[in-house]
Amino acid sequence: MSDRPEWFAPHMYGMGIGWPISWQGWSLSLTLIASVLFAWWLFGEGDLRALAIIVPAIIIYLGIAARTTRGGIRWRWGGKE
Repeated sequence: MSDRPEWFAPHMYGMGIGWPISWQGWSLSLTLIASVLFAWWLFGEGDLRALAIIVPAIIIYLGIAARTTRGGIRWRWGGKE
């Protein structure tokens, strides 16, 4: 086991971030959803100012999720780890 926190489960096949497995992961995911919905509500669907909120929020989310995924982000073939 690593010293890093484990907030997300890895995908079983392929590469990617799976479902949250701790309250911190769920909190991070819900914060991303809330910030995207807030930007969409505040500026409307086609306004580029909404992207000034949405794009950094997604980049921060992916960075944190990649660091806190159990076993890290790598290709998986579905076998036991």
